[in-house]
Amino acid sequence: MVSLEFIDLSNNLLTGHVPSSFGNCSYLKALDLGYNNLSGTIPESFGNLQLLQSLYLNDNNFSGDLASSLMNLSSLETLDLANNSFSGDIPPWLGNNLTSLKILSLRSNSFSGGIPTSLPSLSSLQVLDLGLNNLTGMIPTNLGNLIGMSRCQIMNQYRFYGFYRGIYYSERLVVNLEGGFLEYTKTLSLVAYMDLSRNNLYGHFPTDITNLVGLVLLNLSRNQIDGPLPNTITSLRQLGALDVSNNRFSGVIPSSLSSLTFLSRLDLSNNNFSGRIPVGGQIGTFKASVFAGKPYLCGPPLAVNCNGNSSNNTGDIPHERKGECESDNWFLLSIGLGFATGILVPWLMIFVDNVVHMIEPTKPKAEAAQVRLTDTQPVALDLSL
Repeated sequence: MVSLEFIDLSNNLLTGHVPSSFGNCSYLKALDLGYNNLSGTIPESFGNLQLLQSLYLNDNNFSGDLASSLMNLSSLETLDLANNSFSGDIPPWLGNNLTSLKILSLRSNSFSGGIPTSLPSLSSLQVLDLGLNNLTGMIPTNLGNLIGMSRCQIMNQYRFYGFYRGIYYSERLVVNLEGGFLEYTKTLSLVAYMDLSRNNLYGHFPTDITNLVGLVLLNLSRNQIDGPLPNTITSLRQLGALDVSNNRFSGVIPSSLSSLTFLSRLDLSNNNFSGRIPVGGQIGTFKASVFAGKPYLCGPPLAVNCNGNSSNNTGDIPHERKGECESDNWFLLSIGLGFATGILVPWLMIFVDNVVHMIEPTKPKAEAAQVRLTDTQPVALDLSL
């Protein structure tokens, strides 16, 4: 079937190696083998798929270095290799050759070495997830040159392939958060996301990252990053989630964080921050656990009172950068509502269930309600030509 344009075999129990004959499907635009038990290495024949735009090999048991033949996939826009056992350095050709990439996820593998300085050449990149690897070194300052993250995504372009008789294959992205995850499909093109968490990165927070004013989610947690959190962090006015926990940050918490009005998830815990916790604005809505882990902070919501010499964290809020876009407020708000829904809906359903049983004591007890926030059923596929 060499004329196929997309193949979706995801969410099955497939085992063994991927046949090299997949490389004969030269018209393929999307190949999804995610969520299986496949193993071995990526076939060199994948380099023949010159029209391929989306490649999902996530959540399998693939291993070894990345096949160098992938550098031939100049049309590739999505590369998801998360949750496998790939190893070795992240090759520089990812940034030099795959210049059409919009989504790059290498999360939860065994990649080592530094973050390639060639990645900023990916001018369309909106999602960079390198979390949970063995990466070392400093965060390249030129990551602040990622053009795709330095502008707000205000136009939603639903990404799908192979529409035929009402059936089609749609793009997806799973964003990992502490204690859960979010799955994006129809709003995927609006997401700008960077995750470098759970590595061995060190050095200061690169202030150039605050040029990426389109970022919605930023996770640098569980590294060895030190120094202050720059005041210019508030230039990231679209942030819905910021996690810098379990690092070595020091100094005062910028009072200007209060100006991030869409911030619905924040974690500054287990660092060396000191002084008074800023009050007012959005930062005043977070619990004590956000600031926990070190004895150098004081003031609400912690139970530690500040003495007269404690820093009041005053400072000017940086001016907005010229040309900073006005975001789709409904989309950013939906991130916060998503967090709230995941917490409140199950409790609400339990409460309603109890009220019903109080009113109708003779009615048999219903099965426990199950709340599903994502649909992981395989996409239907019609290959008739």
